[in-house]
Amino acid sequence: MVLSRFWLVIFISSIVFIVVSLFTANTYTIDSVLNGKKDDPILVSEKYIHELPAFLKDSIKKAPDQTMIINRDTLNADTTYVYKNKTVKIYSGLQKSDGLLPTCKSTLVDLILPLIAYLAFFCGLMELLIVSGASGNLAKILSPVFVKVFPSIPKNHPSISYMTLNFAANFLGLDSAATPFGLKAMESLQEINPDKDKASDAQIMFMCLHASGLTLIATSIIGYRAAANASNPADVMLPCIITSFIGTIAAFLIVGIKQKINFKSASLLIVLMGLIAAIVGLLMYVNHLDIIGKNYFTSNLSGLILIAIIAFTLIFSFKNEKKFSEANTTVFETFVVGANNGVKTGVTIFPYVLGMLVAISLFRNSGLFEIISDGIAFVFSNMGVSKEITNALPVAMLRPFSSAGSRGFLIDSMNTFGADSLTARLSSIFQCSAESTFYVIAVYFGSVNIKNTRYALGTMLLVDLICVITAIFVATWFF
Repeated sequence: MVLSRFWLVIFISSIVFIVVSLFTANTYTIDSVLNGKKDDPILVSEKYIHELPAFLKDSIKKAPDQTMIINRDTLNADTTYVYKNKTVKIYSGLQKSDGLLPTCKSTLVDLILPLIAYLAFFCGLMELLIVSGASGNLAKILSPVFVKVFPSIPKNHPSISYMTLNFAANFLGLDSAATPFGLKAMESLQEINPDKDKASDAQIMFMCLHASGLTLIATSIIGYRAAANASNPADVMLPCIITSFIGTIAAFLIVGIKQKINFKSASLLIVLMGLIAAIVGLLMYVNHLDIIGKNYFTSNLSGLILIAIIAFTLIFSFKNEKKFSEANTTVFETFVVGANNGVKTGVTIFPYVLGMLVAISLFRNSGLFEIISDGIAFVFSNMGVSKEITNALPVAMLRPFSSAGSRGFLIDSMNTFGADSLTARLSSIFQCSAESTFYVIAVYFGSVNIKNTRYALGTMLLVDLICVITAIFVATWFF
């Protein structure tokens, strides 16, 4: 319900701002909003040649090719003048994201279709884990802890194993594997949800812990920094771990207090202390490695663990082939059934993702996001916050809305300020330390047709804010 209203507000306010901009001559056409591509020049006005300044008029008349002149005035270095049929079209600035129609296409082609492929493969593996009994064994082992965090989940429930695999995949930076495990967990939790239209306590706790983004191996971030020629691409790894861990603890405490969870439970404290000790140990190990060692460690660990999960699933399944025979099926047929379920899930979530991404596209291309972003940066700068920090805020602001959009700002910050600048490093930590909140809510709650997300959205945005504040302190401390 809250998400629906927020989506409607974004949509209507963006459309109103586009119309106002059109009639106040801030933009010449809305074609860019509908059909434009990211980084295309934006048409801002059209004039007759005699209306241009004299130096531009002369340049056009003297040019051998009178179709395009690039103004080299330092004040308007990105402005382009195109002369054709007695008029000059003036383009200035670059489009921030794809327009509405290209977004519809890219959502299907670049996002949903690859996601369906990942879902098919990993849901096939999960079906093997279920029939072979591996998921049941994992649930039994972890039940003593999970029943403390998720009191409404019955002991040894299958959702426990799915959530564990999701958390593990996120922890290791395996995004392609985390989503199928998470969607399966939501489906399993929905089976025990008494009110099918309203998010249960267990679903909200799972979503908030998932969205807090606890990450050990920030593989993609390190890759972007390496491509930008950072002196040590892996130097943001420790700040990313610290920031995402604090975000996860904050999510657990906020939701736990709301749901009146017993924090004094011995098993819960033991697991929490064990997790902290393990992270500290990994931090100490990685910290003593040289640049080559860190790069090697981060590049290979996630991939090796993913291969190990696949190998374990197949070996365990063939070892327990009798269970498949008892279920009147085979290992391969079971995989196909699971893969088919993954495809159906992908088709189900497509409309939810499409609606959210189209709204975000309008929001960005209307110029409203830029005004809000500049306003927040202005307020922070007047509070004495360093310009290096305010320059990184667009990544933090866009991260809850769009991973691709915030990634664009991240790459731009490295290109503009240098990969080893505080701005670029802080942007990297912002990108790593939280999930794309609105995308995650649209995908996960949409997959089980939940309409009332209760306090999930507010909590996840609060955790995002905590991660932003933590990232600023950690980046300042480290760099």
